[in-house]
Amino acid sequence: MASRLNPYIQFDGDARAAMEFYQGVFGGELSANTFKEFGTGHGPDDDEKLMHSQLETPSGFTLMAADTPQGMPYNPGENISISLSGEGDELRGYYEKLSADGGKVTVPLEKQVWGDEFGMVTDRFGINWMVNVAAS
Repeated sequence: MASRLNPYIQFDGDARAAMEFYQGVFGGELSANTFKEFGTGHGPDDDEKLMHSQLETPSGFTLMAADTPQGMPYNPGENISISLSGEGDELRGYYEKLSADGGKVTVPLEKQVWGDEFGMVTDRFGINWMVNVAAS
């Protein structure tokens, strides 16, 4: 198996909702395991939180996420950006879905000085996304 880079996002109790949302955006197979399933929580409030989840999409993207267990610090994802780049309408669709339902457009998806379409959006979970659609 080749090495690959994929984002791993920490959430504060809503990892399942976030990953189901991302599955709705990108499609694919989602696996999710709770702290209780692995017996690794830091207390009863962790039982139903996700210890690990992974989304494998038809486009070859991999996104991983977990909830922060009690007693550990949670730092919101404002310092995380996930970049999607490639060609075509598929990326435009991702941008639209990420910006819907409580998302906030920070840079409209439009042609940039380098010739590609580029936009940025913060989704409803506070995750920053950059979308670059290559010029045809």
